[in-house]
Amino acid sequence: MKQEYFAHETAVIDENCRIGEGTRIWHFSHIMSGCTIGKNCNIGQNVVISPEVVLGNNVKVQNNVSVYTGVTCDDDVFLGPSCVFTNVTNPRSAVNRKSQYAQTHVGKGATIGANATVVCGHDIGAYAFIGAGAVVTKNVPAYALLVGNPARQLGWMSEYGHRLHFDENGVAECPESHEKYRLKDGLVSKI
Repeated sequence: MKQEYFAHETAVIDENCRIGEGTRIWHFSHIMSGCTIGKNCNIGQNVVISPEVVLGNNVKVQNNVSVYTGVTCDDDVFLGPSCVFTNVTNPRSAVNRKSQYAQTHVGKGATIGANATVVCGHDIGAYAFIGAGAVVTKNVPAYALLVGNPARQLGWMSEYGHRLHFDENGVAECPESHEKYRLKDGLVSKI
């Protein structure tokens, strides 16, 4: 059977991985057994995808990212260079807690900036935008913009990655797509 994805000759791909058509895996990356990578993904240099990780379609994983067991990403997620996921709440070298991995889910279209850290057990909502260097210590609502350490919400983002400014009726328009969004009860949805 013909391989339908590209893997650089230095990439290591363990057995029992499912890798979608059109995906590209670059230099010195390790794709571990039992993970699922969707179609048209781009896995940068020096990336580790741990066992049982699930990445949707069109996920971009930039250089030096480790995506650990317990993490799932929906379609169109962007993981910036050197961003970090954890998967054990209270790690200790001498205590084996492999059966205690906390789950982290990254929603469709979310962006996690360079060098950001996501503490395990906290979900990132669809189209959320986590700024470079932020440390996420709580669940993030859809469309939220978070920055800092610890990460705090600074505003809201459109699906095209533009800051949303809501009027007195709680309506905002994306300057690029002209799609409209509503802010109601502390949550944003597309109209």
